[in-house]
Amino acid sequence: MTERPSGPFRFGDRVQLTGPKGRLHTVTLRERGELHTHHGVLKHEQLVGQPDGSVVANSGGHEYLALRPLLRDFVMSMPRGAAIVYPKDAAQIIAEADVFPGSVVVEAGVGSGALSLWLLRAMGAEGRLISFERRPEFAEVAQANVETYLGETPENWQVVVGDLVESLPAAVAPASVDRVVLDMLAPWECIDVVSDALTPGGVVLCYVATATQLSRVAEYIRSTGLFTDPEASETMVRGWHVEGLAVRPDHRMVAHTGFLLWARRLAPGAVPPEVRRRASKSSYGDEDVELWTPGAVGDRQITDKNLRKRVREAQRAADGARQAGTAAGEPDASA
Repeated sequence: MTERPSGPFRFGDRVQLTGPKGRLHTVTLRERGELHTHHGVLKHEQLVGQPDGSVVANSGGHEYLALRPLLRDFVMSMPRGAAIVYPKDAAQIIAEADVFPGSVVVEAGVGSGALSLWLLRAMGAEGRLISFERRPEFAEVAQANVETYLGETPENWQVVVGDLVESLPAAVAPASVDRVVLDMLAPWECIDVVSDALTPGGVVLCYVATATQLSRVAEYIRSTGLFTDPEASETMVRGWHVEGLAVRPDHRMVAHTGFLLWARRLAPGAVPPEVRRRASKSSYGDEDVELWTPGAVGDRQITDKNLRKRVREAQRAADGARQAGTAAGEPDASA
């Protein structure tokens, strides 16, 4: 992968420019490239050779702070087909699932590729990521976003367009996967095939939006007898304003985005010690099916026209990154 987290800027790098009044501009440095604003013109060549964190002035004398965008900056601004996994949740997913360098990870669905980028970074070049996505348009957006950020499509990343239940057994050998992350409407439908794919001690982690989904997947995992008792959490982040003695919480915060639930695969034939808990109604009948329909759980729908636009935006960004890399003397990854 060609991600460059440090060092002097060079052609092909993505740079985040903070200008007057804090406005952000993200550009890919190209030969003879220019950033035009109503404050003047900033030539890309002015940044080449400058260290990260430099300040440069445009033709109008206005100064810009130049920094490589962090991964969190990129995922929050990239074209989206499906809703993204927010950085606060991605960090917890990597921690709770314990994604480690060299691990084999299965992800479903791929969405817009935000979590894929975090997973690829955590597992490193020695790891392997297999991402499943039912909708080919979402897969295209995700692949283009990953290529835009990394400058190429990683060799250790495989995107499978299809249903996880049908496609996973053919994609991996039994008991060969270290971690499985399920970001989908009904993850309980996939637990059986996931249990076959996971190595003993492996982790399955589900990312769901509503309490009803959380309850159902937890009870299904318990009913299999193949996993440790699942644990669940949600993460809320509150920023603080800190300026001199004016120290107070921000007026806005990133609160609920989703629940995380995780459990570990038991060894074949292992029976965990019984956990005593209060009796609760944990079965679901036909009358409860409506509780988990896309409309009931708030599944965001995107029109075909809007989705085609997102695909074009993502592909244009990927083409630009590829062309910039070629102009800088790097081999074209698509060749």
